[in-house]
Amino acid sequence: MRAFRGIKSFGAVNARAWSLTIVRNTAYSWLWKNKSKAVAFADDLSPAEQQELEHEGLHATRVETPEEIALFKADAEEVQRALAQLPAQFREVIVLREINQLNYRDIAEITNVPIGTVMSRLSRGRRLLIALRGDRK
Repeated sequence: MRAFRGIKSFGAVNARAWSLTIVRNTAYSWLWKNKSKAVAFADDLSPAEQQELEHEGLHATRVETPEEIALFKADAEEVQRALAQLPAQFREVIVLREINQLNYRDIAEITNVPIGTVMSRLSRGRRLLIALRGDRK
């Protein structure tokens, strides 16, 4: 609804970045208003619901052996745990860059920070993520 209401103010910016900015700001507004209420975390879901929610698209390539499946799941869970431990400012830019594959300019526009700040947060966030994973590749 916010995007629909704001479509008149849409200028010559990237439509994806513009819509993700609206989504981000709406999510932060919602979290701020509802911070005292109980929030359902992914960890509260059953293992089947978690897999459906988080891993459905990740298994698009066929994994051949049970060992590969077990290693993939363990690695994905480890990355998720490490990512969840990052401070929000680092986690946000890593998710936008690595998962959503946005460029630095779009991330800067969405997060409302300079491109240099995006670059430094990515660098620091990646270092923290590597440290949290125990320097594994």
